[in-house]
Amino acid sequence: MKFGGTSVGDQDCIGRVVKILNHYHTVGNELCVVVSAMAGVTDQLHAIAAEIEGASDEPPIDTFITSMRTRHGKVLQAVAPGEYDAVMEIIDERLCNLENILTAVYNLRELTPRSRDYIISFGERLSALIVSAALREVGVSSMALNGCEAGIRTTDRHGCAEVLPESRTHIQSRIIPLLGESVPVVMGYMGCTGNGIVTTLGRSGSDYSAAIVGTAIDADEIWIWTDVDGVMTADPRLIEDARVLSAVSYHEAMELSFFGAKVLHPRSIEPAMQKGILVRVKNTFNPEAAGSCVMDTSTRDHRVVKAITYIDKVSLINITGSQMIGRPGVARAIFSALGEYEVNIMMISQGSSEANISLIVDDEHLASALAALNEVMQRGSIQEVGHDRNVVAVAVVGVGMAGTPGISGRIFTALGREGINLMMISQGSSEVNVSFVVKQADGQRAVRVLHDEFGLAEETE
Repeated sequence: MKFGGTSVGDQDCIGRVVKILNHYHTVGNELCVVVSAMAGVTDQLHAIAAEIEGASDEPPIDTFITSMRTRHGKVLQAVAPGEYDAVMEIIDERLCNLENILTAVYNLRELTPRSRDYIISFGERLSALIVSAALREVGVSSMALNGCEAGIRTTDRHGCAEVLPESRTHIQSRIIPLLGESVPVVMGYMGCTGNGIVTTLGRSGSDYSAAIVGTAIDADEIWIWTDVDGVMTADPRLIEDARVLSAVSYHEAMELSFFGAKVLHPRSIEPAMQKGILVRVKNTFNPEAAGSCVMDTSTRDHRVVKAITYIDKVSLINITGSQMIGRPGVARAIFSALGEYEVNIMMISQGSSEANISLIVDDEHLASALAALNEVMQRGSIQEVGHDRNVVAVAVVGVGMAGTPGISGRIFTALGREGINLMMISQGSSEVNVSFVVKQADGQRAVRVLHDEFGLAEETE
């Protein structure tokens, strides 16, 4: 079971988590828990790290450490008063380590990727201690393990490390002996290299941690506890009548997570899919709700389209040049340059004339992408590079679309009736996802139009 930041956000939230865990433990389940940092803490760690790197005056490190101690100490006192002194001693030791690394970054005026990973891992280092203590407070044996202690071995790509296959053996040897009588609480989001250097798995990486641990110990199910009732037909903040999907396939869940459905991390599905483990998404604040099951559904239901989502904070890049036509190696030059700058490409489209290639990248990668493409342009491989930040990418997802005639026609006709202009279209060969780009001002309306077109609010599943 994995609990996200909002699920462990304060003493009341952690109280709910402990009640859930105690129930499932009492009825005989073997549980392993993965937790995120308390809500907002990782963002605060990112912010203080960036602030002190470029600070001209002495930064407020003492104030920050005090605020972290106060917040976590208050929660610990509320959920585990009998454990307070012993656990607070460990928290103080860890906060001392955090203060030391922040001071070192300020003195050196340098924040390396390795230092950043170490700093931003502290949210989970503190929250896991408190959840484990709260379990012991109600009589459930528990111990907290950081990602390295739990056996999660990764590459040294700081900020977005990949978990290595050898992790399976390490996790089994560390976690399985604890199951049954005890409930281990693993700090999500983090692992370490073979040399013990702390790494992080990317934002929302605690889902990935849970999937890796769950598959390694051959769990019957992997449960992702969050603050919504399950995987939904659309973002409920945009579509009031969005509906919870009782079941989605692994492929549908992966497409939805890649295209902005934040209920699951994109990399959390693949490990479970490889082992055929059911992933269940449930709401910590409404535990009686059935939630959503993510599984290997080889048979289609009657719904052609399952869900619609979109990503904002993305940029459209248009690459043009008559010299691209019929010239081998141009695409390789473009994508090799982008790869060298570590730019993640979210969507690709190329016209049949070969004179235009369009890409979608997230806004954070735009500057790097333009720098990479400028190098390609200077070599004469392409003529012009333009970009537009005021766009959103919309994805229409459903395994039922594969082989069903007329789906694209329905999508684009519905958008055309509403006067929504398409700037780019992309569809993979799996036909599970039709994606397109529209102006930012049209994004929410496009989702609304298609949600209505395919009747996704109807309770007919």
